[in-house]
Amino acid sequence: MNSGASLLFRRSTSTPARKTSAGAEACTKERHSYKPLRKEFQRDGFNYRQVAREGDIALYEQRWTGCPGAAVCFETIRVRRREGFQIDGRFVEPAEVYPASELWGVDGFTVTDRNKAWAKFFEISLEEPAKTGKEVNLKWENHSESSSATLST
Repeated sequence: MNSGASLLFRRSTSTPARKTSAGAEACTKERHSYKPLRKEFQRDGFNYRQVAREGDIALYEQRWTGCPGAAVCFETIRVRRREGFQIDGRFVEPAEVYPASELWGVDGFTVTDRNKAWAKFFEISLEEPAKTGKEVNLKWENHSESSSATLST
């Protein structure tokens, strides 16, 4: 049964001159690649599985490992990056990281409803392009209980 709804959203804004932050101007390091955030991992008694990612925004499914019938939660995050560093004479490469717990509510959001998780994903996915004047094409389809989404900039 194909009773899904489709929505095409297009946003185009123009800004006169892009303002850069002082922090970005002060950085003179060569740009390097970061080890990507894993698509599946375990942490603090939970299993995490990446459901979607667009740029630096990701949606993860979170399941508690202590109870097979536990409710599923969803976390929408802004992927962060940390620079490489030395520890005990060993170099740890630069990597993408999950937001720190003190940044929850700013860079990370947990909800129990799949549709609310997708709404948050789209909301914060569109924030950066709106700031920079980039054009965004967004397509959302919901066919019965499965969900799919496409976001292109």
